Amino acid sequence: MGRTIHMKNIVFIPNINLGDGRSSKYDYCIESWKHWCDKNDCELWMWEDLLVPVEQMRITWQRYYVFDILDANDVEYNQVLMVDADTIIHPNCPNFFNETEGKYAAVVNDGCYEWVNRSIAQYGVKFFNKDTFPTWRYVNGGFQIFNKTHKNYLKGLVDWYNKNMTELNMVFGKWNSTDQTCINFYREEKGLDMKILPSCYNFQDLFRKNLLYIDASCWWEDELHYLNNGWVYHFNAIPRNDMNRDANYWIDRTYKELFNV
Repeated sequence: MGRTIHMKNIVFIPNINLGDGRSSKYDYCIESWKHWCDKNDCELWMWEDLLVPVEQMRITWQRYYVFDILDANDVEYNQVLMVDADTIIHPNCPNFFNETEGKYAAVVNDGCYEWVNRSIAQYGVKFFNKDTFPTWRYVNGGFQIFNKTHKNYLKGLVDWYNKNMTELNMVFGKWNSTDQTCINFYREEKGLDMKILPSCYNFQDLFRKNLLYIDASCWWEDELHYLNNGWVYHFNAIPRNDMNRDANYWIDRTYKELFNV
């Protein structure tokens, strides 16, 4: 009889060290994912080495080589969650892999709609001949689930980037964006079947939800109320503030609250 290979679901976290110490600041995030993966029979895979210099391709685009990276390391897998390093997962989070219905799955971007609409207009006109996009299908790139059937899709996405690389690199800094709007337009253009997951699995833009107390002008309490509102906490888009309560502060405080450190 042949050997049965147990293919686990993978949590794939890009955490590149660019020499500025950034990756080490997410240690608590990584620990939370390790705990959840062990509990749910999943495998955590840390991607820590650039494939090409960032001047040639930004990290947010290099991560779409996820299948090439896993295959090159002989990793057997079923589904793959590609999640940002600035996230903490609650230890009791349900297994979201069971909710994908075998489709590409993600969470709608729920925050900063002014930026979203501006980005849609900019990238849509220049690269996709469109100036509108259904924001209720515009997902956040920080939590995306793929499976093996999406290999050719991601290959096509990377090929699209390489074809448009020169123009994209010219506008990234100017428009203050990376891959997110492009991947949404590309997905809709290709008609990829998608499962939209509830916001609890990528609870994002916490400051704009009045959930992060960062200075005396905040009228809400200095409490971690967001722990009652979601399972995966995404510490993105936190503005600079006089209290120096950046993402690292909230990551540290959240982890210690959840794990009684």
